[in-house]
Amino acid sequence: MRQLRGVISDRGSSYAVSGGAVRSRADVEAFLKELKRDKKFARATHNTWAVLLADGTALKGDDGESGAGMVILRMLEREGLSDHVIVVTRWYGGKKLGGDRFRHVQDCVRAYFEDRAA
Repeated sequence: MRQLRGVISDRGSSYAVSGGAVRSRADVEAFLKELKRDKKFARATHNTWAVLLADGTALKGDDGESGAGMVILRMLEREGLSDHVIVVTRWYGGKKLGGDRFRHVQDCVRAYFEDRAA
C-alpha cells in the first residue's frame, strides 16, 4: 500500500491519497479495510475510490462525496492503469469547497501517478 498524506489543504479540509494492486472486488474491500485500520483514515469524512479491473470491470465508491469516484475512475482509464485501486481521503474542515473538491481529487490522483512513476 502506497500512501501520500497531506497532499492538499484548503479552507480547513485536508486530503491524502492511497493506492495498491488489486484483482477483484474482494481485494478492494480488503484494501479499504486495511486502510481504515489506521484510525485517522477510519475517521475521515470521505474515502472515495475507484479501480478498473483487467477484465474491464469498473468499480467505484463515492463514500458521500458524490461524483468523486467517477473522477478517479476516468483518470485511471486515461492512464491505462488496471488492477490498481486509488483512494482519495478527505477530512472535512468545516467549509464547503464547491467544485474545487473535484479539482483536489484530480490533483491527489495526479500526485499519486507521479509518485508511482518516480
